[in-house]
Amino acid sequence: MRRFGKQREYGRKYVLRPGAYAILIRGRDMLITHQSEPFNEFQLPGGGIDPGENSITALHREVLEETGWKIAAPKRLGAYRRFSYMPEYGMWAEKICHIFAARPVRNAGAPVEQDHQAIWTNAESAVRILCNQGDRHFVRRHVLSGL
Repeated sequence: MRRFGKQREYGRKYVLRPGAYAILIRGRDMLITHQSEPFNEFQLPGGGIDPGENSITALHREVLEETGWKIAAPKRLGAYRRFSYMPEYGMWAEKICHIFAARPVRNAGAPVEQDHQAIWTNAESAVRILCNQGDRHFVRRHVLSGL
């Protein structure tokens, strides 16, 4: 599996943390999320898959929590690995990021995830501002290559 970002630091303990993330396109617009804490960054909506939860259920839950939008027709595009520190959990994680394309179908309200804001932009802008190299790769490969 392809890795983006920093290499694993040998001797450091990492917790395996699978997650589901969405590329959400409506017309020429793309829905991303802005998280102001603990870091100020733009991200693909999504997050960790809880124990006993499947990736599709986690995707729906995380997108709704972070953007306030309900989604339909998720299709898995691939996955990548990255190693990072998660200050909100006080741990180093080996993140396995499962990327899906889905359709945003209905705004159900404001994001309930603290410090998150739903942002509509175009894919070209998203590639410039997304904080994560792996997310940028998937947007380039699956959105911009089709324009």
